[in-house]
Amino acid sequence: MPELAQRLANVQVSASAAMTARARDMRAQGIQVLSLASGEPDFATPPHAIEAAYAAANKGDTKYPPQGGTVALKQAIQRKFKRDNHLDYSLDEIIVGNGGKQIIFNALMATLDPGDEVVIPAPHWISYADMAKVAGGTPVQFSCPQNNGFRVRPEDLEAAITPKTKWVMLNFPSNPTGAACTREQMRAIADVLLRHPHVWIMSDDMYEHMIYDGFDFCTIAEVEPALKDRTLTVNGVSKTYAMTGWRLGFAGGPVKLLKGMFNMQGQATAGVSTISQAAATAALDGPQELIEERQAVYKQRRDMVVEMLNAAPGISCHKPEGAFYVFPNLAGCIGKTSKGGKVIATDTDFVQALLDEKRVAAVQGAAYGMSPYMRISYATSTETLVEACTRIQDFCRELT
Repeated sequence: MPELAQRLANVQVSASAAMTARARDMRAQGIQVLSLASGEPDFATPPHAIEAAYAAANKGDTKYPPQGGTVALKQAIQRKFKRDNHLDYSLDEIIVGNGGKQIIFNALMATLDPGDEVVIPAPHWISYADMAKVAGGTPVQFSCPQNNGFRVRPEDLEAAITPKTKWVMLNFPSNPTGAACTREQMRAIADVLLRHPHVWIMSDDMYEHMIYDGFDFCTIAEVEPALKDRTLTVNGVSKTYAMTGWRLGFAGGPVKLLKGMFNMQGQATAGVSTISQAAATAALDGPQELIEERQAVYKQRRDMVVEMLNAAPGISCHKPEGAFYVFPNLAGCIGKTSKGGKVIATDTDFVQALLDEKRVAAVQGAAYGMSPYMRISYATSTETLVEACTRIQDFCRELT
């Protein structure tokens, strides 16, 4: 039988996707699983976005889309960047893709050559490192420890950058930790990057509207305009507007970079569904009150989950500033044995035993580049979260 490409040899299936799929399979077998593994809002897509999609389909807007995005959507994105981030992008500095994931993939594919390095603060979203590898680059990770709020220390970033560095990846609020940067902290990061003009900067702002306790979100091109001409500011409608299935992401960035990304997208998927583009236009331009309403719900969930996890023996849970994840430390559970006889030597052992014995799905911290932790998503109902956290407490109490 013919062989698969060598480029896949070091690329792993996403751990969060794998855990979500395992939970789904168990449910299909009649096993009741509480999944905290998926980063997907449990809210509905705004009705006006659905109505806009329906209207677009009814009027025949169902042909091949413009490859880089419709004018109407790009104008809405232009207004969004100005309104939310104080960033001015011309229409040729905006591109639309099939989710934020494709935007990031296109950028890496369009810029990386063998030997190029991609600096990734850890813990980090699972796909950054694997996408860098597929594109021919080398991921270079450095730790953002819990005692610094899982945020980037400028001196660590400085030490990670070399003449081979092509990209630095920034993601605040963060997946998986929920950590966010103050303007002062972002300023310190910008000062480092100003000293390295050969480096592109990726600012993944997908969770910008999921911030709590009056935290002031900022993005790096806003904090330091001199970096704008080598920064790709990535966003989308999936998280803010609960539109994960519509598959629509977008970015603002320099024309030179976007031309390469446009070319790459043309060889892969071409444009995004016209129906999704109509819905996204309506979401970005429509009423924004739902953002604060959902923030309030997420904050209540965060506070409850942090409190309940900190009541579980052996777990210490940091309270994050944003996103809809917590990243609890499992150090106090390592080396123990579960009630079902599983030795908990790693965070992977912990989440596997938790699923097998308590029917709660979470994702091991190792998948995000830091152990011994696990990622829990609180983008699900309060009832589910209470029951799941109760089961986690029971699991930890039963460890010996």
